[in-house]
Amino acid sequence: MANIKQIAADMGVSVATVSNALTGKGRVSAQMVARIKLRASELGYRPSLAGRALRSGQSGILGLVMPDLTNPLFPRIAQHLSLAADNRQVGILIADSRGNPDEQTQAINRLLDRGVDGLLIVPQKGTTPGLQSVPTVIINTASDPDNTVSADHAGGGKLIAEHITALGHRHIVILGVDRVSEVQRDRVEGMRMGLVTADTVLELWGEDGMDQLAGAIKNGATAILTTSDLMALRVQSHLIRCGIGVPNDVSLTGFDDLPFGLAMHPMLTTVAQDVEQIAKVAIEHLMRAIQGEQSQEKNDKIAMRLVTRDSTSLKRNTTSLETIK
Repeated sequence: MANIKQIAADMGVSVATVSNALTGKGRVSAQMVARIKLRASELGYRPSLAGRALRSGQSGILGLVMPDLTNPLFPRIAQHLSLAADNRQVGILIADSRGNPDEQTQAINRLLDRGVDGLLIVPQKGTTPGLQSVPTVIINTASDPDNTVSADHAGGGKLIAEHITALGHRHIVILGVDRVSEVQRDRVEGMRMGLVTADTVLELWGEDGMDQLAGAIKNGATAILTTSDLMALRVQSHLIRCGIGVPNDVSLTGFDDLPFGLAMHPMLTTVAQDVEQIAKVAIEHLMRAIQGEQSQEKNDKIAMRLVTRDSTSLKRNTTSLETIK
């Protein structure tokens, strides 16, 4: 395996030039950086993280605390954070707080004990991790004063609501998962902003809300906006049991654009987070803080994207209410 001295001798440049090109430091032309990285790859060069740690006093490892890795959204976020970290030649240790605020605290402490240079935290709903002994980035939502970067959850809610009203729906149900969640509340707030032309908006939450859906549809609701794709999947199953069709009897939307939305029938209309950009910004914030650079303004909001599919349609003039159980 080649080392920096061998790459420098092979290319006829100084060791300092090769080192600066591979670490992104110093003044090396973009053309030379590309040539050096290509030759290093050809020679099988791999940086020594242990050596870099001894020289810099840093481990080259970041800690990531996720709220619940059984939720398919969070592994996707973790994957993109890992890819963004790889691009900065640092590694990530991942801890799962498994839906438990106490476990979140323990997970943070375990990562700190491992000597991580910084922390990335997607917090448990309703919790504030607080100040840590290393630079920390919070990925939550704009209403969290400690938030560093997140999807624009309120903006996403507004997008989906405007889509529904543009289809002619005026009697709307919003179904949230859990009021405790800042993310969920921001999504609902955005939906309400996009429903200013609606005649009625019924806000429901959790299991109790699910039980009220059939009655709301019987009373004239023609669209259900949920605050997660997982909730939308559950709603669809519930409506089928009640003899209610999507979108013939009621339009249905999700949130987050998870892969199973394409496997639903009909395929789910939703909004997508730009997880790649969120991860890139989060890693950039954290690396600057670790390097002692002036941090940019916090609470970056990354725009969401509307994804229209078959679960929403123009409002029908009639609904097969006789089929509702």
